[in-house]
Amino acid sequence: MSLFNIFNISGSAMSAQSVRLNTTASNLANAQNVGSDEASTYHARQPVFSSVMQSLQRNDTASVGVKVDDIVESQVPLGKRYQPDNPKADDQGFVFLPNVNTMDEMANMISASRSYQSNVEVLNTSKQLMLATLRLGQ
Repeated sequence: MSLFNIFNISGSAMSAQSVRLNTTASNLANAQNVGSDEASTYHARQPVFSSVMQSLQRNDTASVGVKVDDIVESQVPLGKRYQPDNPKADDQGFVFLPNVNTMDEMANMISASRSYQSNVEVLNTSKQLMLATLRLGQ
């Protein structure tokens, strides 16, 4: 494995964590939006990741990375609240609440930002090690 593959691997992981942060931010932004029916109410979304293996042409070693396969909607049932004075209430006076759990989303956001930060550290350490290796020849 080439040392330059470290940058590709860490870069793909940072990109995936960026998608994770964006979906979490979207979920938190829509956590309090109510809807008049299940179809129009916001559903929480989560990214699905997979590992990517690409074989190199010159040898049998492989480069690994992270790929975002899809962003799926949560299947958790929506909440229902009786608010007959709400303009979005249905005929029976109910509004539908998104299935976003703010505590889970905050934990998810902290985890994603820590993972992103760890990958930045991997990049910086790899760069410093490469520079130190180049200085050996001086």
